[in-house]
Amino acid sequence: MNSYLRKLLFRYTDTSPTAATILMMLEGLESPGSPIPFDHIAFRTYGMEGQGIASLASFLETFGYADAGDELAFPNKKLRARWMRKPGMPRVFLSEIKVEELSEGAQAIIQRYAGAMGALAGAHAGMCSATGMLPWAHPTLHEYEDLAGESEYAAWVLVNGYTLNHMTVAVHRLQGFKGGIRALNEELKRRGFELNQQGSELKVSPDGGLLQSSTVADSVLFRFADGEEQLVPGTYIEFAERAPLLQFAHVPAAELQEVQRRDGASSRVASTWKTAGLPDAR
Repeated sequence: MNSYLRKLLFRYTDTSPTAATILMMLEGLESPGSPIPFDHIAFRTYGMEGQGIASLASFLETFGYADAGDELAFPNKKLRARWMRKPGMPRVFLSEIKVEELSEGAQAIIQRYAGAMGALAGAHAGMCSATGMLPWAHPTLHEYEDLAGESEYAAWVLVNGYTLNHMTVAVHRLQGFKGGIRALNEELKRRGFELNQQGSELKVSPDGGLLQSSTVADSVLFRFADGEEQLVPGTYIEFAERAPLLQFAHVPAAELQEVQRRDGASSRVASTWKTAGLPDAR
């Protein structure tokens, strides 16, 4: 699994200069040899037979990951999601869009590409995530724009496939940078990084126990089937700060264990998050 994660990280930083620069900055503040603590990594998929959450979940299970609890629902975005975890490793957040709830036009585009590959695309999910290979043919620019007009999520998957959507730094576990996520946001802006302002710069869970922020996604050049080349949204880097659970609020920060902090899989329906976009999930 460590080898797979290293491949993911290499591909991720190679295609996301923003993430690469920020990780280098944070590594420079940590003790020599101390790795950056990651809270979770996240993937987007199409909810189709042989693909979707199940395809990546079965791949991760071979490395010892297990389902972490209830399914999360995001009705407004037509999404469902699940967490997976393995002791000592970053959480993995898997989401899928309910293709059957999209318009007939959007479904037709997705079926033309992802549907044509069927379970074969899902069978190669792990390899595609590590290499960035698109598991289906390239769409036309017109098809991409039509799909993006209805669902940013669906359009992202069409041109990115199983590519890692983002990695999330566990700010509460950083040893070199002090001050928490609010101070980190200010430092990043001071250095010229653009933070995602959708909904709000700092996303706060309804219980106040989980704080998140992220950069704007880097753009990548994509060559469409009709020969057109255009920049499309790629990956981004996220930051999360998990507060201690109430029963552990008295424990010194240096002694807190991750299981004593607010978890990310505590609700079946996550549509009440205090932000636009993907709550408690990105």
